[in-house]
Amino acid sequence: MIVYGDHIRCEPASSVSASVAQALGEVGRMSPGIDRHAALVSAFVRAGELVQGIADAEFEQRGCDAQSKAQEAGAAVLAAMAAAIDRSWQSGFTADPDTGHLVRRLNGLATAGFVRTRTGEGYAHYGLYPESYLAAARSSGLGPDTCVIGIRSVGVSLAALVACALGARVPFSVRPVGHPFDREIRAAPDLLAEADRLGDFAVVDEGPGLSGSSFASVAKWLVAQGVGMNRIHFFPSHDSEPGAMASPDTRRIWQRCARHPASSDAVLGASGGLQQWLAGRIGPLTRPLRQHSIAPSIPQDARFARSRFIADTRAGRWLVKFAGVGQSGRLKLLDAQALADACFGPQTVALCYGFLVQKWADGIPMTACRYDRGEFLKRLAAYLAFRVRRFGMAGPGASLGELRHMAIENSREALGAEAARQMEMRLADLETLSGRIHRVRTDNRLHAWEWLVTNDGFLKLDAVDHCCAHDLVGCQDIAWDLADGIAEHDLQADEIVLLGELLKREGIEVERELTSMLLPCYLAFQLGMWTTAEGAGPGNAGVAERYARKLSQALREAPL
Repeated sequence: MIVYGDHIRCEPASSVSASVAQALGEVGRMSPGIDRHAALVSAFVRAGELVQGIADAEFEQRGCDAQSKAQEAGAAVLAAMAAAIDRSWQSGFTADPDTGHLVRRLNGLATAGFVRTRTGEGYAHYGLYPESYLAAARSSGLGPDTCVIGIRSVGVSLAALVACALGARVPFSVRPVGHPFDREIRAAPDLLAEADRLGDFAVVDEGPGLSGSSFASVAKWLVAQGVGMNRIHFFPSHDSEPGAMASPDTRRIWQRCARHPASSDAVLGASGGLQQWLAGRIGPLTRPLRQHSIAPSIPQDARFARSRFIADTRAGRWLVKFAGVGQSGRLKLLDAQALADACFGPQTVALCYGFLVQKWADGIPMTACRYDRGEFLKRLAAYLAFRVRRFGMAGPGASLGELRHMAIENSREALGAEAARQMEMRLADLETLSGRIHRVRTDNRLHAWEWLVTNDGFLKLDAVDHCCAHDLVGCQDIAWDLADGIAEHDLQADEIVLLGELLKREGIEVERELTSMLLPCYLAFQLGMWTTAEGAGPGNAGVAERYARKLSQALREAPL
């Protein structure tokens, strides 16, 4: 099943560098405190994307990883920024980050041409904090003679943190390539010169994921260079084993190499941690911060779950949800505030070092009450129109060709060869509509359980994450959300016509042909996601089967 996606941006290297310099300039004008520290980390995350892009561009030119002055200069910039983060953290956010020095180092990078940058998944989605790698390195027992190797993408910046904490020389990075479950390292012979004279080796990345093959590929490469397994240390982002697709060889490597997991608990639960930071936004908490658990009746997929907490103060109850460290979190704050101002979403007051802080929304889930469908369709049309008007600065998303490929393969996997053939015929002309696409930051999750029925009408929850989630879809034409709404609310033919008319009244014209083709794509994606979902709660029972029935029906029926 195709569910995940790796969205890549092609950007002028000079523009990325300028955005880092601008962010550092803003840091220099801020007062000491957690907000300044968070802004410094945000600049560091973006700088990591630049250095990753430079390294990948050279890899593409050479066909392998090799020593490079450009990459060494980039690693030195990240090392300097990592040291500034470390000083800020250790001082309780009072140490001056000396941003002028950092900008001068940054300006020394060669930034001609374009780079292909990738968002660090851990920073954006999975609650990964740089300070946890500083802590893991300090508790590892390794010394300054350690050779630190980052696994691109996000390992470029994480390796700088580990090297900083160890007092080691600036790290280098590698890009594992090949099949996702059987990666390998392609490196020039001199990338690791005189391995026998070096000390231990720290291999740094987030994960492990489904297979753990990226970590394993570096270990295999080091062993081939004459490094004993007893000298290899993994720095992952969690202490769990590799996932279900790990090979026996990878599992053996994982057991033999020392591991130093970087847990976010060391950051969020530290003295002066999240609970204290929140108090500066919403007032002192009247009871300890506690985990928020989604109702068992609601379908859940642990792969895409985000950390959520409930905070109680004298001013009321708040939902505190991880939104992303770096620019992704900042964008979600602005989107959530815009939705709240338009009365489509909960009141949103702050972004607290990666966590979105929203007023607790009172209401009844749409799945648990009766409601006026005509009024809901009016609200849905207004909501989709709002997203088109306000959320037009879109990020990357799957192409129509990628959506078509996903729909065919997921249909084949779940429903068989005949369904795949029908899907292929149904979507034969999909890519010809590419010129009509207008990408926006779509919702991508209009399920009934994502709506509350309140005294003031319908409130959309969880409305800023899914167009930039770690999946295939990304930002799409609003026709994707229209197909989403049709599928999730079982809209009948007359209701589909009404919704289209309501959108026209809002000034939004949606391509009917595009919507018709995206509907089976949407169902195939949801089928793939819920077939492979991690979670066995009662809410998950029958969800995949429901999408299988809907997709089978859609393939039998005439297009919209």
